[in-house]
Amino acid sequence: MSQVATRLPEDLLEEIEFIEKEENSDRSTVLRKLISVGVKLWKLDHALSLYRDRKVTTWKAADIAGVSLYEFIEVLREKRIPAQYTVEDLEADLRGLT
Repeated sequence: MSQVATRLPEDLLEEIEFIEKEENSDRSTVLRKLISVGVKLWKLDHALSLYRDRKVTTWKAADIAGVSLYEFIEVLREKRIPAQYTVEDLEADLRGLT
C-alpha cells in the first residue's frame, strides 16, 4: 500500500471522527472506505455523463462505471435517463462480446 497525505478542513475532520466512532474503526480504515465509495460514485457519475452526451454505449458506460449492464440500466431507470440505444450501439455492443 502507498501512503497519501492531505490537508482537511476542520469540519470535514470532525465528520470523519464522527464516522470513526460510529463504525468503531480507526481513521485509516474509515478513510479507505470513504475514498473507495467516493471513487465508485465518481465513476458512475462520469459514466452517466458520457452516456447522456452520447459518447458511449450503455454497455461501455456500465464498464466505465464498474457495474453490470443490468445495474447500469437500473440506475438509468432510477434517474429517469431515457435510453439512447441505436442500431449502431447494438452493433458496437455485439462486437464487444466477441
